[in-house]
Amino acid sequence: MPSEKEYLEKEHLLKNFSLFITIVKTMLFIICGALLYVGFGDKFDFDFQKQAIKQSRYANSQSSFDEEDWDKVENGIHVASGLVYVDNFDIIRANCTACHSGKLVAQNRSTREGWKQMIRWMQETQGLWDLGKNEPIILDYLAKYYAPEEVGRRANIDMAEVEWYILELD
Repeated sequence: MPSEKEYLEKEHLLKNFSLFITIVKTMLFIICGALLYVGFGDKFDFDFQKQAIKQSRYANSQSSFDEEDWDKVENGIHVASGLVYVDNFDIIRANCTACHSGKLVAQNRSTREGWKQMIRWMQETQGLWDLGKNEPIILDYLAKYYAPEEVGRRANIDMAEVEWYILELD
């Protein structure tokens, strides 16, 4: 039967060995993490669901245009995005269509302050980056081309153009 001293020595060795194994595991974990970061850099995202949503939004925002049609403009509208084409359009396209379709912008109307509030909401809840010096350019564009429209009553019906028919009831 082992003496108490031998028993304590074995227990001490087991504790030290356990501590050694924990340190080795931790070091391996750190090394693997460093290798992943070196391999993937900032592209590596632990939130795979969020990454999938971003990729899905980007894929949905891209229309099925040929590369030659990507910069096509008709009647002042950039065909691929559906946005008004003006100077600084590349700034607008880069910032507004990185996450969603330009058609989402085009269907909305707001004042400059309203657009600013929408941008702040996207920054606070949707991961939109700081627009920096581009923010005033983007706000000017949105306020000018996607401002609220005064919509009155419908246009009068041209009675001469209406094709009339007689409803026959039996």
